[in-house]
Amino acid sequence: MVADHRRTARFRWFVIALLTVLAVGAFIISTIVGPIDLSVRDVIVGLVNPDSLDSTGRTVLWRLRLPMSVMAVLVGMGLSLAGAQMQTILGNPLAEPFTLGVSAAAAFGGAAAIVLGVVIIDQPQFNLAATAWVAAIVATGLIVVASVVRGASAETMILLGIALVFLFQALLALMQYRATTEALQQIVFWTMGSLTRATWAGNTIMAVVLGVSLPIFGVLSWRLTALRLGDARATAMGVNVARLRVVVLVMVSLIAATTVAFSGVIGFVGLVGPHVARTLVGEDQRYFIPASLAAGALMLSAAHAVSLIIVPGVAIPIGIITALVGVPSFIAIIMSRRRSMW
Repeated sequence: MVADHRRTARFRWFVIALLTVLAVGAFIISTIVGPIDLSVRDVIVGLVNPDSLDSTGRTVLWRLRLPMSVMAVLVGMGLSLAGAQMQTILGNPLAEPFTLGVSAAAAFGGAAAIVLGVVIIDQPQFNLAATAWVAAIVATGLIVVASVVRGASAETMILLGIALVFLFQALLALMQYRATTEALQQIVFWTMGSLTRATWAGNTIMAVVLGVSLPIFGVLSWRLTALRLGDARATAMGVNVARLRVVVLVMVSLIAATTVAFSGVIGFVGLVGPHVARTLVGEDQRYFIPASLAAGALMLSAAHAVSLIIVPGVAIPIGIITALVGVPSFIAIIMSRRRSMW
């Protein structure tokens, strides 16, 4: 029994290590591709010793390529982690940050900043992100308050989330209807998701949010694993299910709001990444969390590289690439789960 457990644990850590290596490879590839040639050696040496590159190579690597590549890794990790924990607290393998309207609210907030000129921070570089973030947090607050009043059940959260999705989609459509041609182009580009607005300051903020969230999920890991056994069993094991759902919902919303604020709406990463991790390592949060992080980073880094290759010199919105990959995966999940759902 003990030997089997150790063998299983070693296999799971091997899978996590393999996903991590693939994610690093995708990160390097996404940094290399572009209109100006960079070799693998240029990237590795430039990361270790930037002064070894000439001024052009240093500028291309550190000001143009790396901010987007690092953002792809951080956003992929954030969305996949948010989707993984959303699926855990809702007991639904098809849940992701879009399920509870967090991403829709952030999209509306960004559109409001573009069309109405809403100013939260008197700095154009961060005002759009701040407005989107605040809108997402407001939506989260509504769900948290209503869930606490109703007992924080999964059904309550899902129903409230569906209502908020329709509400903020309608408000977003209203913003698009009122927008000028130029503003409408910005909204469309924003809602497709893009890494072209990546900055080191934005990457730092996302890294801090992930750095704060991961230890909290680590402390809650055994409770989250117990929750996958059902509310009744988790309660019998001493888990306060309602409080756990609310805490995780707040953390998930913080992560999702931050990623959407800096990268726009990128779908399916929060759905496919956790599903890949669950298929490979199971539900145990000790392995599920790092596997989800690695799978999300791999998926979005690969999508970023593809978005730069399809049309040379043009960065196609990355949300288009993830949707093209995510839709078949979504259909596969539905088909594989059809019996259990019925």
